Amino acid sequence: MADVATLREAKPRPGGPRPGRSGALTAGRLGPKVRRNAAAYGFLVGAVLCFTFFSWYPIVREIIMSFQKAVYGGGYAWDGWANYVRIIHDPAFWQAWRNTVEFTLLALVIGYAVPFCTAILLNELRHARGYLRVLVYLPVMLPPASALLLFAYFYNPQYGLFNHILGLLHLPTSQWVLQPGTGFVSTAMISVVIASTWMNMGAATLIYLAALQNIPGELYEAAELDGAGLFGRIRHITIPQTRLVLIMLLMLQVVATMQMFVESFVLTNGDGGPGNNTQSVVMLIYQYAFAYSGASNYNSASALGVMLMVVLAVFSGGFLWATRERG
Repeated sequence: MADVATLREAKPRPGGPRPGRSGALTAGRLGPKVRRNAAAYGFLVGAVLCFTFFSWYPIVREIIMSFQKAVYGGGYAWDGWANYVRIIHDPAFWQAWRNTVEFTLLALVIGYAVPFCTAILLNELRHARGYLRVLVYLPVMLPPASALLLFAYFYNPQYGLFNHILGLLHLPTSQWVLQPGTGFVSTAMISVVIASTWMNMGAATLIYLAALQNIPGELYEAAELDGAGLFGRIRHITIPQTRLVLIMLLMLQVVATMQMFVESFVLTNGDGGPGNNTQSVVMLIYQYAFAYSGASNYNSASALGVMLMVVLAVFSGGFLWATRERG
């Protein structure tokens, strides 16, 4: 009787794991999951390493260098806030910030409105829409230096295309980017904004166009039945329906235009134009690091870069807080 009871206790219960097969089943179930997760974590590790070495480490290194100074014989020593004090007392510092803010405001007036209006126009067309999309996007596919060299030829006071057109119309010619600054808005800065707008408007136009095509056509039909004209439809339908896209591109454009460098550098041969009237903050960073003489150029450039980063971070955070959805 004892042997029968022992055998009953040793007999596996229905629904329980069978002896000798539980390990195989567990390994078979975990195998694909482990391999699948390993591939995902592998891609994640690669992305984290790329951000670490090419984004986060340079930012941390820049912040550290902004508080250091170069010492004779190589290496760096701690210098506190001396680099920040030095660049704040540089007259070129305030001129660069003034030019950068001026460029950003002009880009918002011209470069922000032109792509949106172009997208509305393309959305209203019924023929050759695809051809015009390619034509609008074509400048984006050009290398920035090539596009700006083309505009440098157009702006040339002696043989440029723009002065030639003005001469044919019997209008006074201009020095364009070589025009000395007069008043708050200089001709040189407007010329830089026009070149930048032509060079970068294609991507924004296509984004706006995609947003416009997602608006239900019934809204426009109902507005037309109510007697709304073109501007009424744009005000009451187009702008509210594309509000999120407009807000996001507004923030991205401000962040991008505050870092203006290549436009002014190419059009003015790297010297910021007459009286530095097109010198931006990023160009001043370049000049601190590579053009000016001195032992702490890289550290002063790092300090100015940190200041620009803080300004853009504060603006981005404040802008996102002001435009967040409130429940």
